[in-house]
Parts: sequence; structure tokens; C-alpha cells
Amino acid sequence: MKEVRIHGRGGQGVVTGAELIAAAGFFAGLEAQAFPLFGVERTGAPICAFARLSREPIITKDQVYHPEFLIIQDPTLLNHKSIFTGISANTLVVVNSGQTPKELAEIIKKASGIKISENNIFSAPATEIALRVIGRNIVNTVILGTFARASQLIGLADLEKAITEKFRGKGEEIVRKNLQAVKEAYDYQK
Repeated sequence: MKEVRIHGRGGQGVVTGAELIAAAGFFAGLEAQAFPLFGVERTGAPICAFARLSREPIITKDQVYHPEFLIIQDPTLLNHKSIFTGISANTLVVVNSGQTPKELAEIIKKASGIKISENNIFSAPATEIALRVIGRNIVNTVILGTFARASQLIGLADLEKAITEKFRGKGEEIVRKNLQAVKEAYDYQK
């Protein structure tokens, strides 16, 4: 079983991001689970959601305490030590940032005390891509493009199918823009 924890702020689509990972996993033939950590969330407040993917049935229903994959949708959270709780030097970290993996490794080490190889850190300027392509600062779909490339847990085609299904009711233009933004983040390398 592979476990993913997503951190962001209310209004950035953190919960939808987890749901899209699960849906893409399902389309890839995996067992999947996604759920948020509920509290007194409000727009702009830090929030968290989880996803699990497995070839076997997923029995556990608790939070993800030791993620193999950590997605940080809002780079201002990099200074919050709590988002790094339970990670290890082997955790793959995906960050919404235009900074290099080397720069982000230093920030993570300073915030958490954990030294993660820059080879385990992937970044893309998801906010910039979202604003330019989608026209709004909602980065959940965008950063999942980077996650798909980095993790190899879900394929780009499965992610695109999940996005198409999830946003079909919002109109063809919304779907098209999200797919374009995801592809840009998937192809982005710094």
C-alpha cells in the first residue's frame, strides 16, 4: 500500500486533489481511498487530506501518519514543522514552487531537521500555471501533474480521465484548461 498526504490551504482544492489521486488509481486498476482531516477549516487556513493506493484491499481507515508521498500545495506551509511530521529521508515530496529541489531540500531540512535528497523532491510553479491557464489560484489539479510524473503511482492518462470525470459538469472549457495545466506541470522540470 502507498500512502499520500496533501497539505494546503482551505479553498485550494486539497480534498479534491486527494479524490483525484484515488480516482486515477481506480482507473489504473488499483484499490483506492481518499479522505480529508476535518476540523474548523476555513478559506486560507491550513488543511490536510489523504489518499491510499494498493493492489490489495485497503482495510485501514485512519490518517496517514507516515506518508511515502507528501504533496505541499501552498509553499508558505514549508515553514510549518508540523507538515513534515512522520516523513523520512525516503519520502517523495512534491511542492508547488518554482524553487529548485536543492533549494527546497535546504528549506525542508531547516524546518523539519530531516535531510531529504534533492532527488526525492519535485517542484513545479503550480500557482503560476494555474493563474495563467485556468485563470484562478486553484492548484490541486496542476500539482497532481507533477505528482503523477514523480511518483509513477498514477499515469497521466488515468489522471486526465479522473479530471475529466470529476469536472465534466463544470463545462468543457474548465476540463480543457485543467488538462492543459496538468500536462504543463507533468512536463515541467527544473
